[in-house]
Amino acid sequence: MPIAYNGSVALHYEVRGEGETLLLSSGLGGSCDYWAPQINDLSKKFQVLTYDHAGCGKSARAVGPRSVTDFALDMKAVLMAAGASQAHIMGHAVGGMMGLQLALMEPDLVQSLVIANGWGAPDPHIKRCFSVRSNLLRDSGAIAYVEAQPLFLYPAPWISKRDAQLRQNARHAPDHMPVEADLLDRIDVFQNFEPSDMALRTLSVPVLCLATADDMLVPWTASKALADRLGNGHFVLFPDGGHASSQTDPTTFDAAVARFHDAYAKELSL
Repeated sequence: MPIAYNGSVALHYEVRGEGETLLLSSGLGGSCDYWAPQINDLSKKFQVLTYDHAGCGKSARAVGPRSVTDFALDMKAVLMAAGASQAHIMGHAVGGMMGLQLALMEPDLVQSLVIANGWGAPDPHIKRCFSVRSNLLRDSGAIAYVEAQPLFLYPAPWISKRDAQLRQNARHAPDHMPVEADLLDRIDVFQNFEPSDMALRTLSVPVLCLATADDMLVPWTASKALADRLGNGHFVLFPDGGHASSQTDPTTFDAAVARFHDAYAKELSL
């Protein structure tokens, strides 16, 4: 089992395929399994790296308070352990912000970046949603937190059709998620993430910000605002698919990502 180290924090990662390196980072749940719908196709074109965030899955657990920079350095540790000197990065929500922070810190390391359903500044609606989720976790425990999670991630009809499977998944989710203190800490850290306008404007790395009109957790306007602040930002809005559109509509999601990577490879603008 490949392991990377950021200091004393052990990070489980997996490698598939050959070619240029593409590092995938999930959202708050932190599991490398989030990208299951994308792995087969992407590994035909890239060497795909997936990893469990610190505190999650098979990585070190109960890691304590951490900054966005710490999470970005986790990414770098995985890349270095896999022998990659450069990489394309794709992250969902907070996973995208980890990639953005790494690009701001070390732009020569990041060839391109896809941020799905992310943000670049505190947003009242996101804070409201995270407050509800945090209160659920504190007052009712991990099981209640996980049971409510689909309401923030997926469109209602999608949930209805997969109720039994979602309930089955929820039984095992607490075994892989961060401990309560760590999860509450990272919710606070990421909801307040706000790089400076100067840092974003001068970043030359091509960044695609994907958003979904019916996202119940992150308003699409937050992703659009981030794209507009970036020096080389691009924006695509999907009409539906919820917060986890890579899972609910992988065909549309994957096509947008492929167009971006093709445009980057040909040095074309979207």
